[in-house]
Amino acid sequence: MQALVWEGPRLMNMRDVADPTPAPDEVLIKVAYSGICGSELGGYLGHNSLRVPPLIMGHEFAGNIVAMGERAATVNPRLALGQRVTVNPLVHNPWSKAALKGRQNLNRERKIIGIHRPGSYAQMVTAPATNTYPIPDTLTLEHAALAEPLACAIRAAKLSGATATDRVLITGLGPIGLLALQVLKSAGIRTLFATDTDSDRREIGSHFGVTVLDPRATNVAETVRKATDGEGVDMAIDAVGATATRRECIESVTWGGKVIFTGLHDEESNIQANYIIRSEVNIQGSFAYTTLDFEDALNWLIDGRLEIDPWIVRAPLAEGGANFERLLNKPGPVAKILLQS
Repeated sequence: MQALVWEGPRLMNMRDVADPTPAPDEVLIKVAYSGICGSELGGYLGHNSLRVPPLIMGHEFAGNIVAMGERAATVNPRLALGQRVTVNPLVHNPWSKAALKGRQNLNRERKIIGIHRPGSYAQMVTAPATNTYPIPDTLTLEHAALAEPLACAIRAAKLSGATATDRVLITGLGPIGLLALQVLKSAGIRTLFATDTDSDRREIGSHFGVTVLDPRATNVAETVRKATDGEGVDMAIDAVGATATRRECIESVTWGGKVIFTGLHDEESNIQANYIIRSEVNIQGSFAYTTLDFEDALNWLIDGRLEIDPWIVRAPLAEGGANFERLLNKPGPVAKILLQS
């Protein structure tokens, strides 16, 4: 089959690779659409320690089952040949302590499709039957490929603990920030601030009726405090992961407020430790999602609750490298690029 192989920093090429064979408890999926994730952009640049070249990346995908291992139907009786499916790419040990506590994402043995095993930037990919979800005819394959990033946004929103009366800041209106914005609005959050350095992304955020700031043109923390009677927001979600945005979130929350770090841009950051201590700011990491978060995301999509179609770009898999470069430069009004296999 053909696959888009990451071979080093800013180096991706289409290659002929062996067709994958599903294990007895796995299925083989013909990939229809596979999204480009922000963490994959970091990997593409060589900034992500988990991704080691040569690698077939890709973990946000949907397609059709074309083969099944001998035990796949026993493991997941809902599956059948030809079925339209999406996949939770986080493979975990269901009997680990973390999984038994409902925190599958914190299983120390976790493996992620597209990182620890070949991913979906290919014509076909294997996946555990337990992680594979059939989708109804009412859900497009394009939307089904968004279940994974939406699950990340749902996880961050849940961990923030934000309720309708809280004030929230989101730094970064890339896919996760934009999706988290919609999740929080659906929870009744009325006072929402968002930031992005890209004018097109700020315009997308403004479409949803939130206050969108350019952090290069305004002091975000001061602006937020002025708008909240000097208090600051109750919660902040950093969907970028740069040192500047992490510090910005900390400065913008009220004393006793909560900051969620979900962006993975910088491996390490110098943050305001003494201020955190004196203000009792609570910092919480948010990684991926639990099984329930993923299923919640899929139900969101089935219910048609997500607005993203105007900002989806579809491109052939062979143009994957060029589209990675597009996202690193001036992508335009784009919320998600889906590669078509």
